[in-house]
Amino acid sequence: MKKLSLIVAVALGTLVACSIATAQDAAKKGRRGFGGGQGVEQLKKDLNLTDAQVTKVKAVMEERHKKMQELRGETDREARREKMRSIMEESNKKMKEILTPEQYKKLEEMRPQRGKKKDGGERKKGRKKAE
Repeated sequence: MKKLSLIVAVALGTLVACSIATAQDAAKKGRRGFGGGQGVEQLKKDLNLTDAQVTKVKAVMEERHKKMQELRGETDREARREKMRSIMEESNKKMKEILTPEQYKKLEEMRPQRGKKKDGGERKKGRKKAE
């Protein structure tokens, strides 16, 4: 009977640990970038968006996400990069039309500085090679 209780306790502990890890992963994914519903809600709060702006911003973000997903199968890395850059430029243009100049400026400030470290230094380009 003690062995059975021990087995049940270990199984329950494992189940709880797995569900906590899954919840943490989901929370991390929700904070990544401005894609998805949680991103729109964060932008609404940070940029003080109107309801009309929220609807338009969400549509732009969903369209961008869909187009980016379609590129996942692209094998030519450089071609994919150019297409992604084009999608982002198109998305930024639409966002600029939706937002006020102040809101757009704040959005630009919120975006991570690509190629820059937090301490202001430059990041190295390319991937690390296995030694």
